[in-house]
Amino acid sequence: MGWKSLDDMDLNAKRVLLRVDINVPVEDGRVTDATRIERIVPTVNDILSRGGKVTLLAHFGRPKGKVVEEMSLKQVLPALKNALGRDVAFVPSLEAASGAQDDLQLMENIRFCPGEEANDAEFAQRLADLGDVYCNDAFSAAHRAHASTEALARLLPACAGRLMQAELSALEAALAKPERPVGAVVGGAKVSTKIALLENLVNRLDVLVIGGGMANTFLAALGADLGKSLEEPDYYSTAKDIMAQADKAGCRVILPVDGLVAHDFAKGAAYEVAQLGPDAKLAADQMVLDAGPDTVALVEAAFAGLRTLIWNGPMGAFEIPPFDTATVAAARAAAQQTRDGTLTSVAGGGDTVAALNQAGVADDFTYISTAGGAFLEWMEGKTLPGVAALGG
Repeated sequence: MGWKSLDDMDLNAKRVLLRVDINVPVEDGRVTDATRIERIVPTVNDILSRGGKVTLLAHFGRPKGKVVEEMSLKQVLPALKNALGRDVAFVPSLEAASGAQDDLQLMENIRFCPGEEANDAEFAQRLADLGDVYCNDAFSAAHRAHASTEALARLLPACAGRLMQAELSALEAALAKPERPVGAVVGGAKVSTKIALLENLVNRLDVLVIGGGMANTFLAALGADLGKSLEEPDYYSTAKDIMAQADKAGCRVILPVDGLVAHDFAKGAAYEVAQLGPDAKLAADQMVLDAGPDTVALVEAAFAGLRTLIWNGPMGAFEIPPFDTATVAAARAAAQQTRDGTLTSVAGGGDTVAALNQAGVADDFTYISTAGGAFLEWMEGKTLPGVAALGG
């Protein structure tokens, strides 16, 4: 690990510019999910307890370098104060920040400034002039080369916050230096959105479980006729290439051997269990909406032989019962092994987090990433500008 943490920094009487991600959902001016806010509390408290002063830098929405009132960070201030249990001063602009001396303050939406997304050197220097130390606790924004995530980190002594540190440590344990055997579940609707991820993972894994709509494309590429199931014919050759690459790398690929098949994509729709494989032939008006019981058993047996598991994407249309059955069953199996201490489990991606919450096991996984795009790009093997700027 080339990056520094708060443990490596002298914070006493230092002004710390702390980049956070508090881009939370808001309805009618109220925060409806404060998870991202709650996750920065340990870093803020750590800095304050060691004599540092904190200026929070954050974005909200996509104002594209202009002041947009409905994207003001003022609306998250009450939730921020509640989570931290202390007052937080609000700094309305970069110009006002130079005279602000509060121990804990939140600067207005950094993306109101055009220099932010342009990663402008002059703008970054103006930010740097406000602090003595830079700390990045926003892994979810680390795939963006913006002024507050990349340029600023190169102008001040820089480190990762506690949330960033936990995220990087978990991902390194899962992918950089995993305890083997290591496996992954990659699901979701489309192969086209996960090509880079699959191409990177097959060279690093012992077992790859492919689920969701994207599994249909793999099965169809092998010859299956899956009726009106979601699939991407343009990616049949890509699917074959990935399977060939996996075979060459010694990675076992598990595709559904059976599935829950329905005529309608609707909650509680009537379904039957159909055998799947290269020779499968469904009726023209049928579609595969979830993996079946034989597939679940196959996946659970594969999990039993693993020491590390990465999870990205559901195994079926989990939003609509009963087509959440395979995702829930497999997630609970992974969670049980994690509780037993035999498996390190790391999961990430919006649908993944929602699916694990639905299964009631999110708290049982070793680490759940809420980083979205940054999590995916890390898993794809890409260099993240916000991490590289910390020396990682």
